[in-house]
Amino acid sequence: MSANMIRADFRRNGNGFVSVQVRGHAGFAPGGEDIVCAGVTSAVMLTANALTEILHECAQVDLHQNEVAITLHEQATGTATVFLQALHLHLSLLQQQYPQHITITEV
Repeated sequence: MSANMIRADFRRNGNGFVSVQVRGHAGFAPGGEDIVCAGVTSAVMLTANALTEILHECAQVDLHQNEVAITLHEQATGTATVFLQALHLHLSLLQQQYPQHITITEV
């Protein structure tokens, strides 16, 4: 992974995505001006807040410097997996626009 790239690692089971870990910097522009970082950060935080604060899903959100991880617990509903699927779609569309700045993996 390039030092100037955001990496999103999605993990799935038979029912859909169960976790995502997003880390890194896009390196598209200087800090505070990077629209790629802003777009990714906004989408990830919207997903985390929707899951935990609006839907009250059983999910763990871990925030660290330059890294966010969202993990659904076994008790999470199908709606929760849809939110991770929507995040995957959004980040995939951003990746199409900025392929040198975002990489996505699925396991």
